[in-house]
Amino acid sequence: MYDIVVVGGGPVGATAARLSAEAGLSTLLIEEHASIGHPVQCAGLLSSSAFAECEVTNRSVHNTVSGAKVISGKGSELLFDAKKTKAYVVDRLALDSEMVHAAADAGADIRLKTYAKWVRPGLLATRGINGREEISCEICIAADGPRSGIARSAGLGRPRLLLAGIQADIPINRDPRFVEIHPDASPDFFGWVIPISETRARIGLCGLTDIPARFRSFIGKYTDCSVHCVTGAIPLGPLEKTYADRLMVCGDAGGFPKPTSGGGVYTGIRSARHAVATAIRALELDHTAEKALYTYERLWKADFGRELSLGMQLYDMRRRMTGDDIDLAIRTLSDPTILRIIVEDGDMDRPGRLIKRLLFKPELLPLFGRLGISQFLRSMK
Repeated sequence: MYDIVVVGGGPVGATAARLSAEAGLSTLLIEEHASIGHPVQCAGLLSSSAFAECEVTNRSVHNTVSGAKVISGKGSELLFDAKKTKAYVVDRLALDSEMVHAAADAGADIRLKTYAKWVRPGLLATRGINGREEISCEICIAADGPRSGIARSAGLGRPRLLLAGIQADIPINRDPRFVEIHPDASPDFFGWVIPISETRARIGLCGLTDIPARFRSFIGKYTDCSVHCVTGAIPLGPLEKTYADRLMVCGDAGGFPKPTSGGGVYTGIRSARHAVATAIRALELDHTAEKALYTYERLWKADFGRELSLGMQLYDMRRRMTGDDIDLAIRTLSDPTILRIIVEDGDMDRPGRLIKRLLFKPELLPLFGRLGISQFLRSMK
């Protein structure tokens, strides 16, 4: 019998396992794949806050970026540069491995190449390298990704949307200081070019439909050669309920990626911290039933719930935007006064403050009128 069983060996699961073990709880981390960090299903761009949440060395860092270029299909460009590190381009295999090793060093047991299924509260059935087993625990923390089998088996459902993505590493000359965002590359999300170095970048996109065709068209503008290609999924929209009897759901499994960027490391690790804090308190009180774990949902909602709600509103608005709307937005936001606000208040993880400042700038009202977002404006008051 373990105090805590964590399912999923990514940054979220590794953090939950490490914190549980550091708190003196008997902890098991289960990962279905044979090696940590593989297959890669992430763009590998972490905000400064997300990277800090990982609590790792710089060994996994390929590059740092200070700003971004947003480029419309018509060629209009919005460039902003904070002139300081705003994000890290990382090797996810190295990052994930370091985080899981930290969990093991803290005392967590690690079991790779093992699939876990939720049988009933406090009981998991596993099959894998050790054959078939049943593992008992006081509390399970599910961090098993966007298609979480644990959440579905427990009757907690799925996130609202599941975006599909493709990314490739390509040889290309780019200024390593800036990420490129291409909204028109994927009309229901965006495409990206993330510099790994001056001569290499990750190019990819995400969306709801026609992803292979969109990707072929997008990458064809740059090269017909790719060094490494990966696919993945981004869930948007938190589960209606993220806890059950002896269970809490974290990270992508809970639908916590940011709808504005698709990044899930920051919110995922924050959710893991709240889950472990809730678990520690529940075990101290010897009360791990569903009612006792409600605190977890209250904590993550107080932390970043409003940002996710705002992000979903922005995502729905973005899906209604045409290529002309995007081009107009880029040209309008290129005003030096607006750019200064973006640099001052821009936060990849918590965009609410920046959005509030921009929404009430008089020079932007014609743009907002064009986009028809009066209801959104009222919701921000």
